[in-house]
Amino acid sequence: MRLLGLSSSSSGCCLQLPTCHLGSQRIRIAAFSGAGKRKQVKEFLQVERSNVLCSRINLNKRRVHLVKSAMDASYGDMANESAANSAVFPRINVRDPYKRLGISKEASEDEIQAARNFLIQQYAGHKPSVDAIESAHDKIIMQKFYERRNPKIDIKKKMREVNQNKYVQAVRNRFQTPSQKFIIKTSLAFLVLGVLTVLFPTEEGPTLQVAISLVATIYFVYDRLKSKIRAFLYGAGAFIASWLLGTFLMVSVIPPIPLIKGLRAFEVTTSLITYVLLWVSSTYLR
Repeated sequence: MRLLGLSSSSSGCCLQLPTCHLGSQRIRIAAFSGAGKRKQVKEFLQVERSNVLCSRINLNKRRVHLVKSAMDASYGDMANESAANSAVFPRINVRDPYKRLGISKEASEDEIQAARNFLIQQYAGHKPSVDAIESAHDKIIMQKFYERRNPKIDIKKKMREVNQNKYVQAVRNRFQTPSQKFIIKTSLAFLVLGVLTVLFPTEEGPTLQVAISLVATIYFVYDRLKSKIRAFLYGAGAFIASWLLGTFLMVSVIPPIPLIKGLRAFEVTTSLITYVLLWVSSTYLR
């Protein structure tokens, strides 16, 4: 007779259980015989049931551990991404808007916009950083707009453009700087002529002083160039040009000087301007 895996015969009783599979392990329950060993069979069944239950519990724990590990890994990636998105802009407290965006003041509008978009993308998760970037961008755009409406004259740039002009370079090439001793000598000579012209004006005007200035110009030019013809041509040309320019300045540009009074005040002032131009010609003309 068989009942629940038990079989009996005239010689005894035995227990037969089907094979139980759990994972890769195979559990087989041995058979016991004898009517006197039923208590041992019962205890053996309880032990095997406990082993099967423990195996299932361990399997469930392993599955829970794997699921938890997967969840932790996913949460870690999300945390890293969140930390990256919430990174703080390192130049958030820099006051100069150009330095805050990391661009130069000569940057074009396209470069400004590109710098703004790049930084916004990098620090999009941190609102104060985004506000600082937007504020710097707005300040630069407003400054550019104001400069277009109110252009500022760059004196250094204008001077550089003037110096690079071919006509200005041609004029500058006609002059050279002599020794300091020569500059002092010519300066003293024309300074004495100016003082004599102001202190001793005549009714006919400073004719004598003007004639001396012409001779002094020719002499100083010859002293530098060592050529009589060039000295005479340069001296006479500089004298005529200086008188014409001095007269034009006195008539059209320079107002009357209160310190110089008298009937010949106009001629005296014109002579002083001429002395200055003759000094430049005799000292620096190449």
